[in-house]
This record gives sequence, structure tokens and C-alpha cells, in this order.
Amino acid sequence: MDVSDVQSLIDLAQESVATGELSSSAFDNLTKWLTAEPYQEYRSAIAESILAGNWSELDDVFWMIIPFGTGGRRGRMHPFGSNAINDRTIGESAAGLANHVKSVVHSEHPLSCAIAYDSRHRSRHFAELCAGVMVANGFRVYFLDDYRATPQLSFLVRNANCDCGIMVTASHNPPSDNAVKVYWNQGGQILPPHDQHIIEQVHTGVDQIPFEDFDESVRAGQITICTEKNDQAYLDAVAACSQDGPRDLQILYSPLQGVGGLVIPKVLQTVGFEQVEVFPDHADPDPDFSNVVGHVANPENLEVFESLIDYAVTQGADIVLATDPDADRMGCAAPERLDPDSDWKVFNGNQLCALLAAYRMESLMEAGALTAASFQVTTLVTTTLLRRIADHYGVRTRDDLLVGFKWIAAAIDQGGAQNFIYGTEESHGFMVGDYCRDKDGAAACMLICELAAKLKQRGQTLFDYLQQLYATFGYHQESLLTVYMEGSSGMRRRKDLMDQLRFQSPAELGGLPVIAVRDYLTNQKTNAAGESSVLDGPTDNLLFFEFEDEGNHVAVRPSGTEPKIKFYTFTRVAAEDETDLEADKVRMTARIGAIEADLQRIVNGGE
Repeated sequence: MDVSDVQSLIDLAQESVATGELSSSAFDNLTKWLTAEPYQEYRSAIAESILAGNWSELDDVFWMIIPFGTGGRRGRMHPFGSNAINDRTIGESAAGLANHVKSVVHSEHPLSCAIAYDSRHRSRHFAELCAGVMVANGFRVYFLDDYRATPQLSFLVRNANCDCGIMVTASHNPPSDNAVKVYWNQGGQILPPHDQHIIEQVHTGVDQIPFEDFDESVRAGQITICTEKNDQAYLDAVAACSQDGPRDLQILYSPLQGVGGLVIPKVLQTVGFEQVEVFPDHADPDPDFSNVVGHVANPENLEVFESLIDYAVTQGADIVLATDPDADRMGCAAPERLDPDSDWKVFNGNQLCALLAAYRMESLMEAGALTAASFQVTTLVTTTLLRRIADHYGVRTRDDLLVGFKWIAAAIDQGGAQNFIYGTEESHGFMVGDYCRDKDGAAACMLICELAAKLKQRGQTLFDYLQQLYATFGYHQESLLTVYMEGSSGMRRRKDLMDQLRFQSPAELGGLPVIAVRDYLTNQKTNAAGESSVLDGPTDNLLFFEFEDEGNHVAVRPSGTEPKIKFYTFTRVAAEDETDLEADKVRMTARIGAIEADLQRIVNGGE
């Protein structure tokens, strides 16, 4: 068969739908890419894949149009396909953004866009592509001309007064992936309705994608390279959030073969930490994360810390830090005791949220910088220990937000940036100050080192500090169970599972009766007797199953950027009920295990 015989190719694809090898949605998108003029450059490659019978691959890359999730458009790179990252989907994302900005921003000054990229495969190529599209749409582009961290892009949007921004990165995803994170003029990632309007522009307003050559646009002054200037301004802004205190701390830092090594050691040294070593095996940016266990550079994974801790012990380090490839999230490990033979502890995201919240409030109080208007911001699925700490310091808490720092960024402006002191979420994201509107691994590393050095001077460890928080506010233990369901069949399974949990809610989990269900999709709260009431809060595909003891519940949500469902389990022993923290830990670990076993049975189709 001739690859140019489009109708015959469509007929083959139609036959694969009948046999169940190709979903109907994939067929519709594939047909558009075979027949519509804007996609003709991809026709031969698609035809070859059809003739080879690669139906699984074709279904994966065509079964949907890659959406804007909690962190932009993210997915596996593939030369073609509506559900893949390639020149077409990246280019139309930039063009859709440009069209939307032009439709809603009316200014006497030329429109502008900030663009940066990380060290992933094709990131530089996609960044230049986006720059060329924005220039062709009449935008002036401010461009960071080397690997840079995501918060540096957020900072640039604000610092250069840009109308929007684009960061090319897939954060902690596998090496096969890439993405664009799209930012609005306040430096935060796009919120509704902008995200939907951009997708509408992609669907209806992007045919041929306009493009100007990158190098020629630089020479013409339409693209401004501002890397060094932005680096220094960003460094100064982060350092301005530092608190005075001891700096005697030996630090081992890993960028996990991402971009953090270009910025975080400089930040730490700027604020006075002189003993900073970058872990040699992870020092150089590598898009394949060749030396990271499993080749997934995620500071949430305990496994990435094993080699770091081994090396830290030999070097006599006091603390180990790691950031994800675009350096916006931080992970940490430290010894439990101040002696060379101590065991080490890797802190989870909720524990780090609490440690930094307590340090932030304590240090600001000591500096006389807390006021009755001071507030912190977090999400619905982050530890409730944060509110208890804030109440102790007289700090207001906004904790009714959906997952994603874009919501935290919006809440800062709603509450008044001058009163904002701390934003965080359980997935290792932390933000302070007013210099950007996204989580920042550099600021997080700086704060945790300040706390560790302060505790070291007192003869204490981060572990000791956490135990003190538990003793004061009650023992809190959280867990995250992640279930992957990939492809079009996975999407159906995720929907079916959420429907099951929503309409046939379990009466108990882990032996604990469910006394109420909070459904944020319908904004209804239903008790065990079936009585419903209006639920205040945001609207999203998110369920909560509440147990009798306050602070004990399970939250369930499908991810907005990856093919998975997340189950968040929260347990708590009230401070007045505590008798022994170790005994509490044993009991809550068993409780979480029983709850997650029931959740896994539900996922697997059991009762």
C-alpha cells in the first residue's frame, strides 16, 4: 500500500477500531492528522506506523488531545500525535497562549513573554520553538539562554513585567517526557478560565503555526537574552528571605542530574553556608538521569537518598538535600542524633512542610516580623499539623485549596502579598517571599539549612525538632498510595474507580467506620445516614472519607498531569491522648496499612 493513499490508511484504522485495537477517540484524532493540511508533515510517519500495525502506540499518542493539567501540558515525547509532546503540540500550545493573551490583554505597550528551559531532551529546541511562535505573534521575548530552574522563570515573569511565561520542563517525570508550564502575568501558573480558553484557541484558532527564526529574532532585538541579569536579581531576592543565625553546617546537595547545581549552591553560599558539596555522581545535568536510581529524579522517592546518605556518612556531612530536575521541589535527609554512628532519616513531604512552617514562624516571631495579618497557604491534601502550628503562633491559615501551586499563588494575592509568609504542599513544594509565584527548591534548601544549623548549635537535630512538634500538637502520620492506570483503558479505569468510590462509597476502611463523605465535584457532604449538606470549597474531582477521630481521613483524586490515582491517608493522635510517641507511630502505621490494604482491594476489583 502506498503511504500517500490516505483513504486506505483510514480504512485500516477503522478496522482496528472494530477489533478493539484502536479507541474511537484515537481514530478521530488520527484521521484529523492524516487529512488536515496543518499536519501534512507528519503524514508519512503516521502512515508507516499504521502499515506496521503499531496500534498500541497509535492509540497511546492519539486517544486524547493532551490537556492542561495542574502543571501545564505534560507527557511522553513522540514525533507525532495529539496526546504526545512534539513540535506540533508544543507549537500550538504557544500559539494558543499568544492568541489568548492578545484577546484579553489590552496595553499600550508591546506584549511580552518570558521563556526558560531545563536540561531534558529537546528542551532547548522546544524553548526556541516557543520563542519563535511568540515573536511571530508580536510578542517581545525575554529568554534565559541556558538551563535554569522553574522558579527562575516565575521570577523573570514578575521582574520583567511580562504578560505571560513558558517553562519547558517535565519536572520529575521519566526521561521520556517533556512539557510546557504556562504562566500568567503575576508569575503563577495559569488558572481557569485562562487554561480552558487557551485549549479552545488550540482547537479552533490554531491552523498554521506562525514562526520566526530564533537567531534572527535575537539579532533584531525581538528576543532579549537576560540570563545573567536575571540570575543575579533572583539570587538577591531569595537571599533577602534568609534569617540571620548560625551557619556551621556541612551540606551535601544533589541536583539529581538536573539544573539545581547551577543555582542552589550559589544561594546557600550567598547566605553564609560555606561547607556545600555537590554529590559528584549527580552533579552534571543529564536528561537520562543515568546515575539516579530508576532513572526517575524525584526527591519524594526514598531510593534516591540511599547513595547520598552513604556518601554523606563518609564525608561527615550534617544534612543531605536533593531537588528535582527543574529544582522547584526539595527533599531532605539528616541523622537522628548528633553523633557519627547515628541512623539517618529521610523526611517525607508532610514532615518537611511542618518543619519549615514551624521554623518560618518561629524565626519571624523572633525578628518581630509576625503580625495579626500574617498568613500561610496550603492544600486540602497536606498535613493538618500546619494549621495547629499556625494557630500556636497566631498565624492565619488558608488550607482549602486544590492540589497545585497555581492555587497557592492565587491565594497570595487574594490575602495580600505583604502578609504572606509561607506556602507549601505535601509533594515537597515550598515558597516564601514575594519574588516569585511558584514553589522554589532553592529557598526551601536555604530554610532547612538555617533550621538545621540553628538546631545543631542547640545540640539538636531536625528529627528532635519534629518530635517536639508532635509532642506539642499531636502525633501526625500521613501516607500516599499511588496507582498507575495508563493509556485510554487506564483513563476508563480511573473514571470507573472514581464513580465507584463516589456512588458506592465504602462503609469502612481499615476497620474504621466512614462517618461522612466529602465530594468536591458535587460540593456535597453526606453522612453515614445518607443526609447531605452543601460543602464549601473548590470544585474538583476529589473525595474525602472521614473517620470519627479528628484528623483521620482519606482523600482520593486522579492526577492532573500523570496517568494515576492518588490515595492520601491522614492519621492523628491528639496531644492530650498521647502517651508514647513511638507507640503512637506503631499504632498509626498499622492503621495506615489496614486502610491502604482495603483501598488496594477496591482498586483490584474486590469488595
